Amino acid sequence: MKIEQIELRRIALPYVAPFETSGWRELASHALLVRVEADGIVGWGESPVGTGPWYNEETSSTAWVMAQEHLAPMLLAAELTRPEDVAAVYARVRGNRMACAGFEFAVWDLFGRATGQSLRAMLGGQRERVEVGVSVGVQPDLDTLLRVVGDYVAAGYQRVKLKIKPGWDLEPTRLVRETWPDLRLQVDANSIYTLDHAAHLAKLDAYDLLLIEQPLAHDDILDHAKLQRIVQTPICLDESIVSPDHARWALELRACGVINIKPSRVGGLHAARQIHDMAAAAGVPVWCGGMLETGIGRAANVALASLPNFTLPGDISASARYFARDIVTNPFVLNADSTLTVPDRPGTGADIDVDFLDQVTVEKVVLRGTVAG
Repeated sequence: MKIEQIELRRIALPYVAPFETSGWRELASHALLVRVEADGIVGWGESPVGTGPWYNEETSSTAWVMAQEHLAPMLLAAELTRPEDVAAVYARVRGNRMACAGFEFAVWDLFGRATGQSLRAMLGGQRERVEVGVSVGVQPDLDTLLRVVGDYVAAGYQRVKLKIKPGWDLEPTRLVRETWPDLRLQVDANSIYTLDHAAHLAKLDAYDLLLIEQPLAHDDILDHAKLQRIVQTPICLDESIVSPDHARWALELRACGVINIKPSRVGGLHAARQIHDMAAAAGVPVWCGGMLETGIGRAANVALASLPNFTLPGDISASARYFARDIVTNPFVLNADSTLTVPDRPGTGADIDVDFLDQVTVEKVVLRGTVAG
């Protein structure tokens, strides 16, 4: 198969509420969307980049330039026999994994629609429903935190992740744990601590947490290994795991007890599945993280989370958690058992709301391949 046309869009889709971590605050999705076309069939992908280089080095602006100047032309020039071939197309590209992932997702969707296979089936997923939780950002005060968490618990979420930072860690966690003793609870530091905080972080052991996510530097593995020997709660690596090799290094060093897999962070679904398989062989559970994706990226995440070693609830909440209106006509809805249903239609199963997508598109460009003959 040869991609004949690629359409790129930058969007601005407001969140229902600001999302704040230990290091940044987001008001809207500024994702890069990729639409690929071949033989009259269309596939969609999403690069869930932010406006600033706070989660990783990429931004909506850098992804936009990379997509037009390098990634789209490289894909248009390639011959593809299967979705996994995209990894080889971009093997020479250093970094820019989220930008690359958007193209790879679109190709998976395209092949699924061309062959009549769901993304779940293509990846080898086994579950028809996947457990999900909700991520709660840093709140203005403790009363607001309890109200926000209470609303999500009432909505049916059985797992909650709290964003933490120095000065907003032990007390918020204690209050939530005491208020909901049986809640599946975890915390996420987004790399704000150092190894000097080890004794302080060990105090979180008292609150029966599923995991402590990425407490140390975004690119660190070694110090996390040291911290895991001090802290009883499983350390989960997120930002540090940007490739299958990084996952292998972390597993060999025993730097973590859990790995978060965001397929966009590692360059796509092919690399994500490799990390899943590697962690499964090592007896280390994984869970699917999210980047506040639209329904396009969320569909890819949900399909990935149906693989067997995703044994912890993912950060792939219902669409209404993030958007008053999504850019798909079939947004994800939370089931009563705190799960999302995995689409079983060809490709990702996402149906694009083209009219609304046009309303939230801030920039669009179309690139075409060279016609033979």
